[in-house]
Amino acid sequence: MNQQELKLHRCCFTGHRPNKMNLGEKEIKPLLEKAIDDAIADGYVTFITGMATGTDIWAAEVVLDRKKTNKDLHLICALPHTNFDSRRSIAEKIRFNRIIKNADFVKEINGNYFAGCYQVRNEWMVERVNLVIAVFNGQKSGTKNTVDYAKRKGVKVVNVLNVQEC
Repeated sequence: MNQQELKLHRCCFTGHRPNKMNLGEKEIKPLLEKAIDDAIADGYVTFITGMATGTDIWAAEVVLDRKKTNKDLHLICALPHTNFDSRRSIAEKIRFNRIIKNADFVKEINGNYFAGCYQVRNEWMVERVNLVIAVFNGQKSGTKNTVDYAKRKGVKVVNVLNVQEC
């Protein structure tokens, strides 16, 4: 398959970190599960996560769970910079490392942190997919920038907070 054909079967995630949402993991994760299951039913087999705390981690865990019964699925972790996990709590580092260990591919997008490196990572993900699953509350943020970028690129965006396209 060429890159354009691969893109048709790829999906990435974007979403706010937990401190910017009114809902917690117990409310959001089932919404992600449904969106991911719908994407799988529509033929998506490769999922890209940016590995940020919250949405990205929760979505990656759902994909890893689905991989247990569907060997056609793949998880790619797109890290924005070296030592991306350095400021996480011990519990979050454990989750992060478990996902990294079980991912099919880990890509470090930038060698070092710099202002804007998260947006560079987000654009890298969007440019390689045909679907973005978002947890987006409408507020200005990196998530909004990613949703807007996807729209400009003609990539379909499904926002699980209102279960429709953005």
